[in-house]
Amino acid sequence: MGTRPLLRLWSQRRDCLDASKARKARGTKVADASETAGSVRQVQNVPHVQHVLIAADKFKGSLTAVQVAERVTAGLRRVAPQVEVEALPVADGGDGTVAAAVAAGFERREARVTGPLGDEVTAAYALRDGTAVVEMAEASGLQLLPEGVFAPLTSTTYGSGELLRAALDAGARTIVFGVGGSATTDGGAGMLAALGAVFLDAEGAPVAPGGGPLASLATADLSGLDARFASVDLVLASDVDNPLTGPKGAPAVYGPQKGATPEDVAELDAALAHFARVLSDSVGSSAVEYAESPGAGAAGGIGYGALVGLGASFRPGIEVMLDVLGFAPALARASLVITGEGSLDEQTLHGKAPAGVAAAARAAGVEVVAVCGRLALPAEALGRAGIRRAYALTDVEPDVARCIAEAGPILETVAEGIARDFLG
Repeated sequence: MGTRPLLRLWSQRRDCLDASKARKARGTKVADASETAGSVRQVQNVPHVQHVLIAADKFKGSLTAVQVAERVTAGLRRVAPQVEVEALPVADGGDGTVAAAVAAGFERREARVTGPLGDEVTAAYALRDGTAVVEMAEASGLQLLPEGVFAPLTSTTYGSGELLRAALDAGARTIVFGVGGSATTDGGAGMLAALGAVFLDAEGAPVAPGGGPLASLATADLSGLDARFASVDLVLASDVDNPLTGPKGAPAVYGPQKGATPEDVAELDAALAHFARVLSDSVGSSAVEYAESPGAGAAGGIGYGALVGLGASFRPGIEVMLDVLGFAPALARASLVITGEGSLDEQTLHGKAPAGVAAAARAAGVEVVAVCGRLALPAEALGRAGIRRAYALTDVEPDVARCIAEAGPILETVAEGIARDFLG
C-alpha cells in the first residue's frame, strides 16, 4: 500500500472532527461476542488489518448512511492514517435505499408524483444499466407528512405507482422496489390505480383514496395495468414478512405507527380483507393466497398490491440491496467489515441491514464489528448474528439527546476506538 490512504466513497462530502472528542475514546466500552453475554471489556492486542469495508445503514434522525461512512472513516484515519477504507453505504429497502444506490454509482432521477395526502411531491429513484431502485417512501412515506399530521384511513400509494411508471419510462427492465417507512395502509390499491387498475364502488364511481374507503369496493379490474410489467423483473425488497391482515398484518402491526387508533386498525383490517376478496373475483383465488404471503403486509400492504397485480417476487431487502450495490466484490477485498445502524436491538436480527451484512461477511470468513447509537443486544446475540463487537455512541456520551444532536463527532470518537482495537 502506498503512502497516501485510499477512500472509496462516492459522496464528495468530508466532515471534520472536533478534536477535543478524541480523548473520550480511551476507556470506551464495547460488547464483545468473544466473551460471555453482557460482558464488556477494554479490547487490546487485536491483529492488525489493512483494508476496512464500511457497510453501515443510516442512524435514523441523525446521520445518513453516507455520513456514517464519512464519520467512521475520519475516526479510523485519526488513529491509523494509512488504513485503506472502502465505503459502501447500505439499506434494507426502507427509507434511504435510493441514497445508498446513488452512493454506489447509480444515477439519481426525479419525478413529480402524488404524495400520500394527494398533493404533488418530488420523488427520487436511482437508475443504472437498466436496473432501477425505487423507494416507495420517496412518494408515499411518513417523512412527507407535516409534523404531527397522520391520515391512516385516507393516505394513498398512488405516487408510488407513478414513480414505478417513471422508472419504466426511463428504460428500466429490472426494478428493485424498496418498501418501508410508508404513511399508507391501502394494500397498494393507490399504486395499482396509478398503473391502470380500476376500482369502483356499487354505484360505479371510483373508490376514494386510502385503505378505509376500500370497504366500499364492489368491482376491481386489473386488465388495464401497464403491460410492461409482464416483461420486467420486479423485486419486492422488504425487511418484513407480515401478511396483509390479521394479528400480524399491516394494520395491526404498523397502523399505530401511522396514527391509527384501535378503531382505525379494525376498520383498515376489515377493508383490506374485503379488498382481497373482491380482487379474487378479478384474478382468481390467488388474490386471497397472496394476502397470506410473506411481504404482503409490507409498507401498509403495498407488498400485496405488487405481488397480486404486478407479478413481483419477494426477497429480503438487505439481500437484494447487497447484490445491487456490489457488496460481494467489496467484501472480497476486506480484512474487517464495519456495519451498523442507529439502534442495534431485536429488530436488527430480523432482516435489518447489519444482520445481512454480518451474515454475508461471516460466510466469507471476514470479521465484523458494528457501530450504533444505542446497543440493546447482549454479546451472545451479537455473536450469533456474526458481529464480533459492537460500539455504541452512548458508551462515549450517556446523554441520549446529545448522542442524537452530536452523532457525527461522537461516532468519529467511537471509530477511533475501533482503530485502536483493530488497526493499531
